[in-house]
Amino acid sequence: MDDIFVGRVMSDSLHTVRPDTLVEDAAQVMLDNDVGSVVVVDDDNRLAGILTRTDFVTIVSESHPKAETSVSRYMTTDVVTASAQDSVQDVADTMLAEGFHHMPVVDDDEGLIGMITTTDLAAYIAQVRTSNP
Repeated sequence: MDDIFVGRVMSDSLHTVRPDTLVEDAAQVMLDNDVGSVVVVDDDNRLAGILTRTDFVTIVSESHPKAETSVSRYMTTDVVTASAQDSVQDVADTMLAEGFHHMPVVDDDEGLIGMITTTDLAAYIAQVRTSNP
């Protein structure tokens, strides 16, 4: 996996919201698209944060699921990211060490360009095992 790069495995079908999006609207985006996170971007498509299913545990535990609160209150802002040129092995190691299920993929010029998830990694491993008898 050292010679395989994130750009080959990542998903580029992204579901994004703005920092002022209401948490209930972000939750609806996640439900409608059957995804475990939404990426929070600014007007220039620059990564501002990430909101995951795990964050909704905090939202519900604090009794604010319908408080018309924006995602900026709950999103993670110190987001660990990958680039399309990073090795899949390095990203998988980081995700495992940090307990992440999602890692945004960013480009210095374009901003947010993709997302790599544990599902993407599992699909890649399954494909490699299937094609190598």
